[in-house]
Parts: sequence; C-alpha cells; structure tokens
Amino acid sequence: MLSEVERKVLAAVDDEQVVAVLRELVRIPSVDGTAAEVDVQAWCAERLGVLGLAVDHWEVDLAALTAHPGFPGWEVERERAWGCVGVLGGDGTPGLILNGHVDVVPPGDLAQWPDRDPFSARVVDGVMWGRGTCDMKGGVAAILGAVAAIVAAGVELRRPLAVHTVFGEEDGGAGAFATLQRGHTGEACLIAEPTAGAVIPANAGSLTFRLEVPGLATHGSTRSRGVSAIEKFTVLQNALQALETKRNRDPHPLLAHLDLANPLSVGTIQAGDWASTVPDLLIAEGRYGVRLGESVDTARAAFEAAIAEACAKDDWLRDHPAAVTWPGGEFASGLLPDHDPLLPDTLQAASDTGVPTPPVKGAPYGSDLRQYAAAGIPTLQYGPGDVRYAHATDEHVSLTEVLHATRTYALLAVRRCG
Repeated sequence: MLSEVERKVLAAVDDEQVVAVLRELVRIPSVDGTAAEVDVQAWCAERLGVLGLAVDHWEVDLAALTAHPGFPGWEVERERAWGCVGVLGGDGTPGLILNGHVDVVPPGDLAQWPDRDPFSARVVDGVMWGRGTCDMKGGVAAILGAVAAIVAAGVELRRPLAVHTVFGEEDGGAGAFATLQRGHTGEACLIAEPTAGAVIPANAGSLTFRLEVPGLATHGSTRSRGVSAIEKFTVLQNALQALETKRNRDPHPLLAHLDLANPLSVGTIQAGDWASTVPDLLIAEGRYGVRLGESVDTARAAFEAAIAEACAKDDWLRDHPAAVTWPGGEFASGLLPDHDPLLPDTLQAASDTGVPTPPVKGAPYGSDLRQYAAAGIPTLQYGPGDVRYAHATDEHVSLTEVLHATRTYALLAVRRCG
C-alpha cells in the first residue's frame, strides 16, 4: 500500500513536462565525440540546477583520465568532455544514484530514417522516434521527471538522491569512470538503460578485437605463387566460430534465456589494395563477449589461445601467425550481489506503479553497470525502451513506458532516501 507521501509524489509527476524534456534532449545531437556531447551535459546541469539540486558540472582532465591505469578505453577521440552530477536533499552518502548516459551513436544513412531527420523527436500514436529516444534519453527524461516530482511534492529526503548524467558510455564508459574517479558514490545505483520491461541485475561484458592476418602478394594470374590473406582468414573464422560455441555452453542462469549469451561477431574486414593482386594483409575487427564473472584478462587469453592454436595447425600461419590486438573500449561483466535489497525494492516499485512484477534477466551487452559494481555500488538496470531498437534507424520509445519509469524511479527514490 502506498503511503501518503508516495501518493503525493506520484500525483506530482507532470507527464507533459516529461515528454517535453525528452523532446529537448533528443533534439540535441549528442553523438560521441562531437561538440553536442558537451552541450547536452551543460543542458543537464542547467536543468538539475533549476530543480534545486546541488550540481557538480566539471570539465574532465582528459589527459589524466586516459593515463589512469583503470581507464576503460574509448573508440572516439575527444578534445573536451564534461561530467555532471546533481544531488538532492539529505547529508552523507546518497541512498540512491539514478544514472543515464547522454551520448548517442551516429545516425548512419539519413535516407533510412522515415523523415530523414534522426533528431526530430517526432511523436506518432504515443511513440517518440529518433536517435537516442530508446538508448537512452527516454531513461534520462524519466530520471529528471522523477526528481521534478519529488521536488514539486515538497518531500525532504533524509538521505541524498544523486543523478549522474555521463558521456561516452557507447564507446567504453569514460564518463562513468570519470564520475566515480571524482568521488561521486552511493549506496545503490539504478541505470535507466532500455530493458524491455525486465529488471537486469547482470551484464556480460564485451571487448573489441583486431586481427591482422598476413599473406604473400603476387599477381592474380599467378596466385599459386602467393598466399591470400583472405583465404587464411577463413581458417581463423572457423576457429572463432568454434570458440563461440564453446563459450556458450552452460551459460550463467541469468543469461540462459538467450540463444547466445556470449556472442562473437566480426564487424569489419579490410583486405587488398588492387583487384588483380593477391592480398598480403587482412585486418578484421569485431566484438567478443566476456562471460559473467570472467575477468577481462581471462577472456582475452582464451581468444588469443584459440587464434594461436589455429595458426599452429596451418602451414602458412604457423610461421606467419596472425596478430591479435585489443583496441577500443573495455567492458567487463558486472553482477548485482545475491540477495541485495535493490532488486526486490525495484521490483516492488515497478509493480506499485501499475505493471506486473517485471521478469529478472541478464543482458549480453556491456554497460556502465560493471563500473559501478566494480566500485562496490550495487547496481541494476531498469528503463523504458527495447535494446533491439537501439542504434537502429527505427529507434523509438513508448511514452507510456517513459512515464511508467518516471513513477517507478520517483517511488524507489523516496523509499531509498526519504
């Protein structure tokens, strides 16, 4: 049963304002590494300040950040980046952190978007369309709407409520890393990533790999004199498929619902520089899943061992082995501790705001969950949208889901902090 204070907070949620905030956020084209990634953090800092939160909006020392031994990496170079944290009420360590990333991936081919404008934030039949609506500005708008409702209801929190908006999640998590390094912490954290109605207390991790496969160039008319790097890559591709099969046997119970708990995918291939020349180099890059509870070092070692074994069995690659490197972001796995109260608290808050008790599942992708978990902060994900539409040209979010998330966050925040 809801308390009088809880009912008052839920009644204070302003649906129209939440949608308006989401529209403003989506219209800031905050693609990773662009000036708009800085702009959106300034927008968030101003919004949090208007709501009465104590705001820490700081320029990140990127040289120091990237030199840190724990830096998670990134795939986009940045000249500037800003952190943003707002804290409402109370004293001491925040009882809850609400986290959302404000960076978005590039929109791709504009012709594939229905109105050729990926940042239009158009609304049709209760659904908002555009880059970032699902991943994850819908969640950020819900966080801001929840905080606004608590303020409007006049609730004074005994313990602080913190809002972390972070940059660079899409390419490694530099923003969350910078925020934690600055000393912003809490007793628990909810990340408003799109979860399709489920509560996600665990993320598998992922790494970006690069393979450089050597060949021997010659004229295409005498190809038997040379060695095609493309043909030798097929040897390694077979080894990678076998490795994926092996690593998906006996998945963690939270990932058992997935057809592939730990996917391995080659995303780009570059080879050759002339049509009638046998290619002497192939470069392949891809995404490699890190198992729940597995260290990044152990995952890398398994991959490198599989490539080395495949090379050792091939007459050419035995003496000219492929090189393995690890560019880009580093996503370790992350897991909410067993029996942590954040999970039942979130399930109860969600069901008390009008939906059936959400299912509990793990997710096969990396996120900032693993950074907060590694810092000793129990963390889970619950937010509007479905990750299947993230990064897609039909990216969208149901406004009903955004508004439900707003009420869930407000109720959870009052219970954890109030």
